[in-house]
Amino acid sequence: MIVSFDIGGSAIKGGIARSDTEIVPLARRPTPKDDFTQFVATLRELIGEAGETPDCISFSIAGVVDPDTQALTCANIPCIHGRRLAADLEAELGYPILIANDADCFAMAEAMSGAGRGHRIVFGAILGTGVGGGLVADGRLINAAGGFAGEWGHGPIIASFAGTPPVAIPAYPCGCGQKGCVDTVGGARGIEKLHRTLDDIDLRSEEIIDLWRKGDEKAGRTLDVYMDLVAPPLALTVNITGATIVPVGGGLSNVEPLLARLDAEVRSRILRKFDRPLVVQSQCKVEPGLIGAALLGLKYAEERDHAA
Repeated sequence: MIVSFDIGGSAIKGGIARSDTEIVPLARRPTPKDDFTQFVATLRELIGEAGETPDCISFSIAGVVDPDTQALTCANIPCIHGRRLAADLEAELGYPILIANDADCFAMAEAMSGAGRGHRIVFGAILGTGVGGGLVADGRLINAAGGFAGEWGHGPIIASFAGTPPVAIPAYPCGCGQKGCVDTVGGARGIEKLHRTLDDIDLRSEEIIDLWRKGDEKAGRTLDVYMDLVAPPLALTVNITGATIVPVGGGLSNVEPLLARLDAEVRSRILRKFDRPLVVQSQCKVEPGLIGAALLGLKYAEERDHAA
């Protein structure tokens, strides 16, 4: 039995997993963001609700583990930021601890229980407020020991000109400290930024997409430019990883015409040609972080049992 957690800035969500099809939720608790002692106490209380001893505890967290130092970067939860969290929690709780990034857990959930079932290499892409991703190969998360594999949203890669006719695109500053990252244009805030740049109009992404779907010329221009900026880096990611399916999560994944257009644009730019959709809507709509963390824990327990 595995206890898995999805740790967010506002809430801790837990679950008990006995198989990849049997994940029972635990009660939700507010996240003690500034008090590590209370953070541990909350976890201990939730683990106690399981009523039995887990094989391990697995976590989905909106942060990244350094594969060399095992230190966690998690800016929105100060009490765990900078900690060697797995080691600290093992010492406090007495169980093996697995820590994974939330986008990686999303990719794992889709690879094993969602749209990626039956595929050897699955690249899970997040198009939400910003851009993220994770990579699973042969049922194994590439970032099992931590790291940044799958982070296609960062790096100075977006084109300087996009659209037909081409228009100049600024190298927008990114939260990672670089300029011109896909994260600056690929998410919902990016669509808003592009529309402001092209037309000097402030609209929410939902409004821009609604206008686009109704045939509005300015919104159409914004989405044309968006595709020119986002599809090439995603196509390059597919070429590099060899992914044969790209499940997409995040708010923009719910806009089916947008996803269909992105799929067509990506497939026109990759080396391997597919006569079926490649960029598809995710199937794990409820708690993919919790599911992915549970699957990582179950795989750990299975391999430990085999080794024994």
